Amino acid sequence: MKIIFMGTPEFAVPSLDILIVNGFDVVAVVTATDSYGGRGGKQLIESAVKKYAVAHHLPVLQPTNLKSPSFIQELEAYKADLQIVVAFRMLPETVWNMPPLGTFNLHGSLLPKYRGAAPINHAIIQGDVETGVTSFKLKHEIDTGDILIQRSLPILADDDAGSLHDKMMVLGAEVILETVIMIKKGNINFITQKEEQATKAPKIFHDTCKIDFGYTIDQVYNFIRGLSPYPAAWCWIDGKEIKILKASKEIIEDDIPINTIVTDQKKVLKVRCSGGYILFHTIKPEGKKVMTVNDFLNGHKILHHVME
Repeated sequence: MKIIFMGTPEFAVPSLDILIVNGFDVVAVVTATDSYGGRGGKQLIESAVKKYAVAHHLPVLQPTNLKSPSFIQELEAYKADLQIVVAFRMLPETVWNMPPLGTFNLHGSLLPKYRGAAPINHAIIQGDVETGVTSFKLKHEIDTGDILIQRSLPILADDDAGSLHDKMMVLGAEVILETVIMIKKGNINFITQKEEQATKAPKIFHDTCKIDFGYTIDQVYNFIRGLSPYPAAWCWIDGKEIKILKASKEIIEDDIPINTIVTDQKKVLKVRCSGGYILFHTIKPEGKKVMTVNDFLNGHKILHHVME
């Protein structure tokens, strides 16, 4: 059984690796094109999947246009029986409908919950205590295909998007292996997604990461950890954007108005919201590196005590 693997970021690497380690015939890898970045924008950046593929002597395809005749012809030449997709772009029908066994995708939620680009973030932001991964067969509408395998895992109270991503990356690889084994054996029983249970997890933009301290303490806490470490929730302090990477809750009732910044100018920086305070621990001030609140307060005196 010949397999084409499609993926780009670190999240996809364990899924590719588990197929290689278990002796499956991955005939080629499709990944994002190289880009320039780093300091000065002069460093050539290759995807994590490309680096793995090159290290393991796998052919790498990096199409700029997934509909281009030259790419379609190149893909067809591999005569793959199956395509596996983990954290890649939307595919045109010409591509996902090409292999006789179909194209299967790994999604970071228990579909039909959190269809879309940011399922890990949205699950934490919504305060869920459980999530998981799903393998499903691609069809026209995004994240709507018939389900083959689902595996769940708990979202712990101190999980953020980064820690949950890493756990789901490992679980996802196990599900990909199980998926390919099932397909090879022909032991497939699909589950149709229930549309009435569907929710969305749209792409997250910088503007929508601004913290609203008018929400409850739990909502604000979940918002911060659901966006940490990337793209990071942020707020304005003294006219500068401050990204909040680590925070905690202080549940208390007092007469301090919501949106008030409270600090001892040494070690404590917190903001009043409904039900208590959000205490900042690890932050990234605008134009500066990630630092502790202690280090920030050592070099910065808070001037305005009302959140902008």
